[in-house]
Parts: sequence; C-alpha cells; structure tokens
Amino acid sequence: MIEVENLTVAFGHGPRANRVVRGIDMTVGAGECFGLVGESGCGKSTLLGAIAGRVKHWQGAITIAGEKVGPVKRPLAQLRRQQMVFQDPFGSLHPRHTIDRTLMEPLRIHGIADREARVEKALEQVGLPGRFRFRYPHQLSGGQRQRVAIARALILEPSILLLDEPTSALDVSIQAEILNLLKDLRERSGLTYVLVSHDMAVVAHLCDRIAVMQDGVFVEISSRDAMIRDEVHHPYTRMLREGSLGYRPAAAVPPG
Repeated sequence: MIEVENLTVAFGHGPRANRVVRGIDMTVGAGECFGLVGESGCGKSTLLGAIAGRVKHWQGAITIAGEKVGPVKRPLAQLRRQQMVFQDPFGSLHPRHTIDRTLMEPLRIHGIADREARVEKALEQVGLPGRFRFRYPHQLSGGQRQRVAIARALILEPSILLLDEPTSALDVSIQAEILNLLKDLRERSGLTYVLVSHDMAVVAHLCDRIAVMQDGVFVEISSRDAMIRDEVHHPYTRMLREGSLGYRPAAAVPPG
C-alpha cells in the first residue's frame, strides 16, 4: 500500500542544511499497521508528513497504492486515499466550528454529495451520539475531541490513516480507549495504518511491525512479537523497549 525508497528530507540549503530524514526505505502492506518509534526530533513526524503530502521538499520516491506521488502537488483523488490524525485534538479542531461543520468541510472540498449520511456514519464509527453534531470542541472532553478528529479522517472513506502521536495529548485513562477504537476500526474496515509514537508500548499494542528511528535513519525494524519477546538487536531499540516497561527499582542491598 505504501512504498518509500531512499527518502531524504532536508531543511535549509548548502552545507548548513539540516537533513532530518536520511535515505529511508520502507514498505507497508495493505491492512498492516506499521509503527515508527523514536525520541522527539528523530525525524519520524517529518517522514509521516512527507507521505501525507504536508512536507513538500523531499527527494527519493513515494508510491501510494501503486501510484507514484510527487513532492509538490497531488490530485484530490489521491489525497482522499490517505488521511491524517494529529497529535493534539485541542489544536486540530477549529474552536469556532461545530462538529457538524468540521465533518462537512472535507465532503464539500471533495464534492461528495451524500453528506448527511456520511456524517452520521462517521460519528457512529467512532462511538459518538448524533447529538454531538452541533456542539463545539470546548464542549467535549479530550477523548471525545480525538474521536471527532478520527471521524473527520474516516469521512472520506480512505484506505490509509496516518497517525501522528494520536494519544500522547490525552489522559492516560483515555489513551487505551482511543487505541482500542483504532484497533477495532482497522479490523472492521481493513485500513492501513502508519503510526508515529515515542512510546514503545503504544506501537506494540497496535502495530504488526515497528521501525525504530534515530537521527533520521532506521536502526532496526522488528516484528511486534520479536519486540515483546525481547528479540531485538540494536542498543537504542533495547533502551526504548526497557524504558517502556516502566520503573523497576534495583534490588535492595543487604546491610553490612
């Protein structure tokens, strides 16, 4: 579904250019959830932005559903195949637009006629009642706002969702709800996911394969099962994995 070859993204020009993504190769199969994990600033969100069409200045090749895409302009028909869910539902929803207007906007842009039915279906898919249509974002909880953001991504019936830290801005008690919702949506609709996170536990919960990114390159690509069984090789992967297990106090030192 997604193929990336020798992708490089640099900001700036000449010898002072900052190469954020450096020669990445990756493939994502139809229906797969592929995780990108690494510390902040390693290039994972920039890579996702290049796939989404938000980052324009890249070199290499990107193929989406068998169609090569360019770095500058993409047709609406191609953009409909992939939609993005952003990190912060407080910032990704317009505060003065009702949920109905937020969901209607992409339908108008793409000239889709059956808008009422699409809005009702999208809200149902994410577990929100119809009465939420005419509320504003400030009238919803953080988890409800992120459900609206997911509904907005689903409303064009894409085959790919690009998820940029979709739970990191939410309370811990709500994160599991959103992750389980995403898991159910993928299983029901056969969606393909690319999930960016700095949290190894989050990607291990959802993803089939996990690419560990450091300083703009992949240092290791592992299966979920191998990650759980601690069958990883790179020291940075091991560090992230051990960090996701939580704090484990050292054994007490016997007196004397």
